[in-house]
Amino acid sequence: MRKLIFPRRIYDLGLSHKAVSVYCYLANRADENGECFPAVRNIAEDLKFSKTTVYRAFKELEKHDLLERNPRYHFLGGQRSSLYKIKGEIGVKKDV
Repeated sequence: MRKLIFPRRIYDLGLSHKAVSVYCYLANRADENGECFPAVRNIAEDLKFSKTTVYRAFKELEKHDLLERNPRYHFLGGQRSSLYKIKGEIGVKKDV
């Protein structure tokens, strides 16, 4: 079983509670490399935020160097959900 440990420092950065929520949402869905790719629509619906609020949270997290976003595209053209790379002091522990 995988547990994510969120250091208290995340709350000491002066981030909005919505940015912290988005960070935690992405971190909980990230793989062992800290990467995930949920659609903005899904993030917004799950957190009960607007898509605009999610984008604002992304910018805030990027400003604090806690998130990296990379666009993804279909091989036939068209954009897919972005690849999100969680950065920061999130530690992943595994229960044995």
